[in-house]
Amino acid sequence: MQTTLLLFDDNKLQMQNETALADLSKTKLVLGFGGKEVISTQPLYEELKSKFPEADIVLCSTAGEIINNRVNDNSVSIAAIELEKTSIQPVMVNIRDYENSYEAGKALIKLINFNNLSYILVISDGSNVNGSELVRGINELVNNRVPVTGGLAGDGTNFQSTVVGLNEKPSGGNIVAIPFYGKHFVVSHASMGGWEIFGPERTVTKSVANQLFEIEGQKALDLYKTYLGPYADELPGSALLFPLGIKINEEDEPIVRTILSIDQETGSMVFAGDIPNGAKVRFMKANFDKLVDAATNAAGQAFQKLPAAPQLALLISCVGRKIILGKRTEEEVEAVAGTFGNQTLLTGFYSYGEISPFNDNAKCELHNQTMTITTFDEL
Repeated sequence: MQTTLLLFDDNKLQMQNETALADLSKTKLVLGFGGKEVISTQPLYEELKSKFPEADIVLCSTAGEIINNRVNDNSVSIAAIELEKTSIQPVMVNIRDYENSYEAGKALIKLINFNNLSYILVISDGSNVNGSELVRGINELVNNRVPVTGGLAGDGTNFQSTVVGLNEKPSGGNIVAIPFYGKHFVVSHASMGGWEIFGPERTVTKSVANQLFEIEGQKALDLYKTYLGPYADELPGSALLFPLGIKINEEDEPIVRTILSIDQETGSMVFAGDIPNGAKVRFMKANFDKLVDAATNAAGQAFQKLPAAPQLALLISCVGRKIILGKRTEEEVEAVAGTFGNQTLLTGFYSYGEISPFNDNAKCELHNQTMTITTFDEL
């Protein structure tokens, strides 16, 4: 496996690593993560197809681009990957062709041949797709046979529309899966948040999909405000500082859910992922240092499963973390870079949701507010 990192910025495509591929025509996979206006209005796809004629090209809009130890906006971070012993067969569906995201997830997996399959990378629209339902549909057919990781496309802090594309100019509603085949392909993954939990554990008593109405018979928003104190006057903006931790089953690890909006009239809150009735919830709060430490720990957890430093690490972090960390955003990327060392190239993006199992041999989950890392290499 050989990888070249490129940055498309100011209408220029520039290589970013000294050990770039000598023959770009051998590239089998190109992953491009970029600002929506840049990735969808520039003739970028045509340029990449000309430079990488034999490659499958996957493009995705973001809320920020990661390349090595830097975080950019309104550029495109590109990883061109030459797979020597591994094959891929990317597939795509569009949410508009299905009744819901659950059915789209199942349809996506039905397109994949599981013979000799090692891993699936999923890159999905982030504005039209319900990430929780998408993951539920994926899990039903994958059934823990191979690891699945990925993320939902972003649109900066606009939260309006996102675009994804496979071998075409990216557009709305697309969901791409990239299956990797062969025994020589090595993948590891980890996902961590770094949020502090506070307050007692409570039970959801009324919710519909991702809208939470009541916790133990009390209006969810009223209860939430009592814990926010002075931050309650700054809603909905301050909600990013206080996500919710949920456990669907008692034995599950808590999943972080970002609050997208509030409804004063109904006393409800809308989250970036489903909040099922009967789920156990606890409030969480931001701690800048712990957010960065979590990125370090995620890198360490992914690294410890490997025989050596991986060729490439794909970082998918949450737009909420980027907003909260502000000028300190690059610290979490630098922490990951420091853990892997100079031999590992970093690419990725800030997303509207991260997809990853909690650990090996577990189903994938939709996460919010995490740093999710997937490493790629061949033996």
